[in-house]
Amino acid sequence: MTKPIPLSNVTQAYLEENKRIINKMMQGMTYVTITCSISENFIKQIIPHQVAAIKMSENVLQYTTNIPVQNFALEVIKTHTEIVDSLEAIQNRCCIVQNSEYELYEYMCTFKDIAETMFQALCSPPTSNSINVNYLQDMIVHHQAGVRLAQNVLRFCICQELIPILQCMIQTLCCQIDEMQKLLDAAQDCDC
Repeated sequence: MTKPIPLSNVTQAYLEENKRIINKMMQGMTYVTITCSISENFIKQIIPHQVAAIKMSENVLQYTTNIPVQNFALEVIKTHTEIVDSLEAIQNRCCIVQNSEYELYEYMCTFKDIAETMFQALCSPPTSNSINVNYLQDMIVHHQAGVRLAQNVLRFCICQELIPILQCMIQTLCCQIDEMQKLLDAAQDCDC
């Protein structure tokens, strides 16, 4: 068993707020009234996921002095707010598209696998005393799950208005994952 990393008071405060954000996301994604519409279910499940990215980024902005991380967090807030706004705008129209019980079962099984893997990774102990490293590691896990969740829903007959939003979301998240990996490499090199 590895010895826990000694954490500064500032890192602990950051991590406590981050934990609250993640717990709220997990509840929002898990406690959804499931309907016969995969489109509707996905929108209700992914909005808390997107809101968590915004809140996690707002949290890191209170603590980091790393300008590239600050700029990245501001970009996440902007892009994820746009995604949430787009999803909320079509939510009432998308519930009309219904799916079979089998499709719903297939969708939910994969959704649960992706979500549980993400939840476990986000709830594991921090690997660094660096707020920047912790933020970037968590956000990479978060974004990778977001890509997989969007790819999962695209396998089914869904609301046509949702498709371009998902395609844009996947592209945005993949670009942000690449950017985060570069920021993480730099942050780990200087451990700042």
